[in-house]
Amino acid sequence: MLETSILTQVRGIFQQLEARYTFHIVYNPSHPQAQELLDFLADVASCSDKLSCQPETIGDTRLEFSLLKEGRETGICFRGIPNGHEFSSLLLAVLNADGKGKNLPDETLQRRIAALNGPLHLQTYVSLTCTNCPDVVQALNLLALNHAQITHEMTDGALFPDEVERLNIQAVPSVYANGELLHVGRGDLGELLTKLEERFGSTPQADAAPVNRAYDVLVLGGGPAGSAAAVYAARKGLSVAVVAERIGGQVKETVGIENLISVPQTTGAELADALRRHMEHYPVDIFDHRHIEEVQLQGSPKLVRVKGNETFTAPAVIIATGASWRRLNVEGEAEYIGRGVAFCPHCDGPFYQGKDVAVVGGGNSGIEAAIDLAGICRKVTVFEFMDTLKADQVLQDKARSLPNVEIFTSAQTLKVNGNGGKVTSVRVKNRLTGEEHDHPLDGIFVQIGLAANSAPFRDQLETTPIGEIKTDTSCRTSLPGVYAAGDVSSVPYKQIVIAMGEGAKAALSAFDDRIRGVL
Repeated sequence: MLETSILTQVRGIFQQLEARYTFHIVYNPSHPQAQELLDFLADVASCSDKLSCQPETIGDTRLEFSLLKEGRETGICFRGIPNGHEFSSLLLAVLNADGKGKNLPDETLQRRIAALNGPLHLQTYVSLTCTNCPDVVQALNLLALNHAQITHEMTDGALFPDEVERLNIQAVPSVYANGELLHVGRGDLGELLTKLEERFGSTPQADAAPVNRAYDVLVLGGGPAGSAAAVYAARKGLSVAVVAERIGGQVKETVGIENLISVPQTTGAELADALRRHMEHYPVDIFDHRHIEEVQLQGSPKLVRVKGNETFTAPAVIIATGASWRRLNVEGEAEYIGRGVAFCPHCDGPFYQGKDVAVVGGGNSGIEAAIDLAGICRKVTVFEFMDTLKADQVLQDKARSLPNVEIFTSAQTLKVNGNGGKVTSVRVKNRLTGEEHDHPLDGIFVQIGLAANSAPFRDQLETTPIGEIKTDTSCRTSLPGVYAAGDVSSVPYKQIVIAMGEGAKAALSAFDDRIRGVL
């Protein structure tokens, strides 16, 4: 069933397996995909003498297999045939169970996982063509491997349409925890773990000692600014830790990137991976999946405490936590981010050349976006919630002069519609008449502003009225030893290339202050 070239690669991947693993297959022989599943797993098992299959016939309609390690359940189950994008989830399930995979949780994450209140039965409904699903499946498989009372099932929704209809699943991945919907759309280990902690609670070990880590420089954030700051600080011989929710930050939400100078075309996921690889070329300690709970920036050393009773200290802190696009928070928006819902016309606009798009927001950023998009799109429709546009008059005049721009005020966006793969229309309500209409289109650019991720620092640093951390031309903030770079700062123009430069500048400023005795 699997091509010879793929089998050769899998043999190499499984060459170093130590434990013995069994695919315990439960199936009804009359199921139309039963033989396909048996052949598929037989091919995978043929790649290592550490793998075997244990088929079991049943009378119901199940088609699934669980992963056993030395004859014991690992808590991982696949309902369906994990090929397509989920093939990597199967391979990593085995490798991670053997301690040889990737993205394995470190000590602090292991403690947080172990503290989750169980038992928890997690289910993820996927499509085998979904590129976001594997990240969620692999993260939840890690939870099962690291907690005896957590189990996780990957379910191919196409094989279980009755369940999909009963649960009214409209997007994948859809994650259920003990039968309750927990999460929809892209996600990572840190985000999913936090949601489980908030929903079901956790009980940390009473005798668990706090984890304290000391460095010369703490970089908070793992996007373009934070990664550049870490590389430049490490090149100066400083000990550096990156503390971040995720490496790549907001970049990971961008499908295509064509304006990063010297890189004609890349994707957000590829750039995020490249940022990590670059940092790993240097002695930079990366602590991702961290959620900041407390910061103390006065005096020296500075202190940052994250969830899991872990603290970081350093005389210098570079804040590069970025910004988040303000969202509409309407049905369908989250599910179609990257598949028709976009936030940056500069980055993603060229992908909609010759197509119909909408811009939600009538401020300067929204009208500027409409003007820019009008040059490449067939039609641009602007929806503004207020009764009048908020943009400067010169921008309004320019937009209204364009033949392919149509503007609606008093327009409330209610829902993003799609066909499961991409956006097809947006539902808008006229606030004056109460009438609702679905406007067919190919993409929606949400331009209701950026929100700087500065909440943990605002009571200690000077910020602008919209929450950006004020910096001077050298990225210094109002406190000695504290620097800010990228979208979280007051620097104009929120672009990847600018954020990288600002991150480098912040690291150089921190080094300069260190050798001058400021820190």
